[in-house]
Amino acid sequence: MSGQSGFSFAAAAQFTAGVDEVGRGPLAGPVVAAAVILPPAGIEGVADSKSLTALRREALAERVRDEALAWAVGRAEVAEIDRLNIRQATFVAMRRAVEALDPAADFALVDGRDCPPLGCPVEPVIGGDASVPAIGAASILAKQLRDAEMVVLDERYPGYGFARHKGYGTREHLAALGRLGPCPIHRRSFRPVREAAAD
Repeated sequence: MSGQSGFSFAAAAQFTAGVDEVGRGPLAGPVVAAAVILPPAGIEGVADSKSLTALRREALAERVRDEALAWAVGRAEVAEIDRLNIRQATFVAMRRAVEALDPAADFALVDGRDCPPLGCPVEPVIGGDASVPAIGAASILAKQLRDAEMVVLDERYPGYGFARHKGYGTREHLAALGRLGPCPIHRRSFRPVREAAAD
């Protein structure tokens, strides 16, 4: 992002954070965002979390937590998603992650097309989780944490298969919704959940 004077926030930034979210599409559970400031040398093996096996993602998440200059996670809960809408709730989760960084970011690169308000200059990068290492690191942290949480929630709310589908609208999940109705972590503002609650 640069102004008419030719000034570039990216070039002037000392601490650039990569920001990504996981959980925008599921019918259940929170949306989780992570922000990561990588060391100048980066972290070997960091890639888009969707391209990694669960074991590889877990190992890399541990490396990111150990080696990053700063990392933080933010989230928006189901009640916030239902009150705000998923897009705005995602922005809230991202802002919480960036605000928790220490040292603070003076520039942020965000995966996707949106420029959420994060308290510092922001630039969106389409496909950034695969092309920008700091965004890839953020995607790894966010997905590893959210997936682990959905396994725990599967034990609390059995029968839905959360450990397997992580809350996404799979055939198994939709069948369980029809059979059991929504549970407390389902997003009532999402149509399949709303329809299941009405039946």
